[in-house]
Amino acid sequence: MLDDGKKVSKLDIHIANPRGFCAGVDRAIEMVELALKKWGRPIYVRHQIVHNIHVVNNLIDKGAIFVESLDECPLDRPVIFSAHGVPKNVPEKAKNRRMIFVDATCPLVTKVHNEIKRYHEKGYQIIMIGHEGHPETIGTMGQLPAGAILLVENIQDVRNLKPKNPKKLAYVTQTTLSVDDTKEIAQQLLYHFPEIKNPKKEDICYATTNRQEEVKNMVKKVDMILVIGSKNSSNSQRLVDVAKDSGCEDSYLIEDYTEIDWEKLKKI
Repeated sequence: MLDDGKKVSKLDIHIANPRGFCAGVDRAIEMVELALKKWGRPIYVRHQIVHNIHVVNNLIDKGAIFVESLDECPLDRPVIFSAHGVPKNVPEKAKNRRMIFVDATCPLVTKVHNEIKRYHEKGYQIIMIGHEGHPETIGTMGQLPAGAILLVENIQDVRNLKPKNPKKLAYVTQTTLSVDDTKEIAQQLLYHFPEIKNPKKEDICYATTNRQEEVKNMVKKVDMILVIGSKNSSNSQRLVDVAKDSGCEDSYLIEDYTEIDWEKLKKI
């Protein structure tokens, strides 16, 4: 029964499986907690360790301080780099300042970093499929000199590309993108640059892929999908996109139960 006394019909609630954090996120959170146990509070974290406000607030309560630059960190306290990865010059700067630092970059993101370095050493220019301004994209593009990596966000960006040598190209992707959208962009890259090298293994995180597939399965049996996540989470935003693209227009991203639109639930 709702607050206004009106009765609503019984709702069947389907809970996604798999759900929750991926192994890379669990690992990053654990690294902050272990650092707090080892060095005490405060521990500085460059950028949100993961894009989830509840996790971030919980770590703040335990003694973590989140910053956007190393310049905000004192020299005598440890700093942790987020799961999204950081540009190459960030750990170099930390070393030069003789800071204690811990790299919590997701291993799958590190894999992408290693890929682009290998391609660069062989003389390839790299195309990255990703979102401009996202920390993972900034961190990946920051592994190489300016101009070594070109960013594309959509098919139109592919059409506008002007690489140095169309026959010496390779591409990688941000790990948290929509599988379907990325596939379309990759197909366009292959169409315009037939000799482009593609990742030997899928760059998109397996956990991201699994959750997107689960959403596609869920839309067949539900009238509304609520994705619980933060607004700045690429993974969470993509799940809503996948749900809507798969036919469930009533799909929403919420931080917690306070953002549920109970009026819309009456129509379910």
